[in-house]
Amino acid sequence: MSAPDDPLARLLAAAGLAGEPEEPADDPLAAALAAAGLADVRPGEAPPPPAPRFEVTAAPEPEDDTPLELWPAGAATGVGSLPGTDPREAAELVAGELPLLPYLPELPARGVGADPVGRTAGMLVDLAVEVVPSGWRVTARPGRDHRRAVDLLRADLDALDEACDRTRPAWVKVQVVGPWSLASAVELAAGHRVLTDRGAVREFASSLTEGLRTHIAEITARTGAKVAVQLDEPRLSAVIAGSLPTASGYGTVRSVAEPDVQDALRDMISALGVPVIIRLPGDRPPLSVVRDVGAAALAIDATRPSISGDTAVPAALDAVGEVWDAGVPLLLGLVPVRDPGAPLETPALARKGFDLADRLGFDRAKLATLAVPTPAAGLARSTPEWARRAMELCRDLGAAFLDPDEIPPADGPEVRS
Repeated sequence: MSAPDDPLARLLAAAGLAGEPEEPADDPLAAALAAAGLADVRPGEAPPPPAPRFEVTAAPEPEDDTPLELWPAGAATGVGSLPGTDPREAAELVAGELPLLPYLPELPARGVGADPVGRTAGMLVDLAVEVVPSGWRVTARPGRDHRRAVDLLRADLDALDEACDRTRPAWVKVQVVGPWSLASAVELAAGHRVLTDRGAVREFASSLTEGLRTHIAEITARTGAKVAVQLDEPRLSAVIAGSLPTASGYGTVRSVAEPDVQDALRDMISALGVPVIIRLPGDRPPLSVVRDVGAAALAIDATRPSISGDTAVPAALDAVGEVWDAGVPLLLGLVPVRDPGAPLETPALARKGFDLADRLGFDRAKLATLAVPTPAAGLARSTPEWARRAMELCRDLGAAFLDPDEIPPADGPEVRS
């Protein structure tokens, strides 16, 4: 280091270019500071803020626009619920009668936690619910009601696993309440619907998505089958129309804009990565709202007056036609949920499907890929005998759609369901 009276040193110091004095190599304090990463900190000074860290991540993969593989043509399935309380008996029935697209049965007769809302809420991640006099409500931690829902679902999965071990289906369908109907059915701690809080709606949708991903992975691991998910949205029309009553009953919950409805459904479908079916029960299902959200199929009650027979409404038929024009299959609820009290055979029901295709200008031969026959709704309130018969009819309808020429024309008055 230059001496203090060195003229060059003085000039450099005046210009602000004087070099920092080097610490002696054997200075223990300097060595300790250097080891701590504080070599440039003088005694009495605070250390400088850490330099920002930048992590290099791989560029996101481009979205795959390849359509998802679907169940085989001619498949039939059920809506979800069945009568009874024995999960093993229900799973055996479904796996035997609907081999191409069996589903995880729901048995609401078992009570709390087996109902559609409780069953779905039991899948939520990091959210808990309980039963109050007005229904299901968010709670701070899982209690008896929540644990019961989880336990019942676990028993259903065990039963399905055993049934599929014998039949080895290529596909299995599961059903849950969709995000909008769930948000309208569950209350916040204050007693208002989750639907009234947009942040809570997003949290519920995210939690349900994560729970479903785990559910799908477990079913795939247990059965070796591909999984299709059915989102039941019975309250979607009321959510969009703003007709759901508030907790007080003196007003209605603010309506949700269609783009917001679509975005939430689209995000969930994209995150699940499996074929998703959106079920819209009711006489005027909002097909146009959900047609383009990425669902693999939509499900409707095709026995409703607005769609079936002489009472069909042109606007409702047009909505169905637009779905098929977009190449989206429909789960067609054609089989009545209760015994009609008169013989009901496959040809009579098949002609209802053919009539719908004829009205909309679609080739009957395309029904095997455009339509999956189901009961008109859940079978929880039917008799065990009719539940079995309804599934037999659905299976036979799937076969009839594969070969429409095998169905003879009507010879007389048709049995109406």
